[in-house]
Amino acid sequence: MAVVLIKPSVVIVSPALADSNNGNWQTARRWQLFLSEHFNVRIVKHWENTPATQQDVAMIALHARRSAGSIAAWSQSRGVTAQGSPGLVLALTGTDLYRDIDTDETAQQSLELAQHLIVLQEKGLEKLGEALQAKTSVIFQSTTSRKTLPKPKRRLKVVMVGHLRDEKMPQTLMEAAVLLRGYPDIYIDHIGGPLDPELAQAAEETMQACPNYRWLGNQPHGATRTRIQRAHVLVHASKMEGGAHVIMEAVCSGTPVVASYIDGNIGMLGAGYAGYFPLGNSHALANLLTQLQEDIVNPKPLAPGKSSLYTKLKNQCAERAKLFTPENEQNELIRLVQQAIQNNTEAKQQEVQHANT
Repeated sequence: MAVVLIKPSVVIVSPALADSNNGNWQTARRWQLFLSEHFNVRIVKHWENTPATQQDVAMIALHARRSAGSIAAWSQSRGVTAQGSPGLVLALTGTDLYRDIDTDETAQQSLELAQHLIVLQEKGLEKLGEALQAKTSVIFQSTTSRKTLPKPKRRLKVVMVGHLRDEKMPQTLMEAAVLLRGYPDIYIDHIGGPLDPELAQAAEETMQACPNYRWLGNQPHGATRTRIQRAHVLVHASKMEGGAHVIMEAVCSGTPVVASYIDGNIGMLGAGYAGYFPLGNSHALANLLTQLQEDIVNPKPLAPGKSSLYTKLKNQCAERAKLFTPENEQNELIRLVQQAIQNNTEAKQQEVQHANT
């Protein structure tokens, strides 16, 4: 008679589900796939302690503030030790690290209740105190590599990807587009849903004023990745990021990035990266894009050993791409969940021993 092995039950709490198609959902879905060989994994928006959920041996919660209710419910049902609540893993987003944990009491409580923390890029550790760093793992997210598609030689194709909301600073790109109206060989595509009506109106007005700027609205993920592959450069202008999916998608498609100089971007691209501009500085962004346009459209002879800015960015991104492999992310995630389950099992054993003495 065959022995049927029952996989341990793991739950992922994500504030966003498939209909949002944002970074939280992409992370939750990818982690579910990575873990499914070893565990029964489901994704929920909220977790409650019920007879059915008693079987859950580990929780991965995305977002300290927005998942705080589920985190508190888990801790109430599973108990809390000096290290946190057994089996509870919390992945910190950009709004967690660079806003909420400084000001929001529920987010701060989530940090204390979690037994394990995850940050998604190397600078994230710096936002945490020593005690929290001790229980934190850096797990770079991953994406599939895609071949670099042929790119036009007579114009610079620029793409920015991110829903129109304040954290993504889309106005920086729009202002740069206005500054670049006199450059007909710089084409700018802007992808993202109209989450903020005022920013959507600004995008419409920018299209009217700038024939080389197009706001394309929300696009399917596959189509967006193809546009990234066909672009010369991705612009990422955010004011806060935990570890942007779109950066690794560009880097792993052979498309270099120009990005705002913030911790979340530095943690993805490296401190020495040559493609940063000061946060919100549309003039600096426009200057970078005109340099890249010169490299593509009017390349000049270079001294021996010298590289153009575009070549330098491509080479630096190719080096960083090694961090974003699915194998690395999957192995680190499985290791952490197995450790969380072991901690949960040990806590239950100690509870039984304590009850019997």
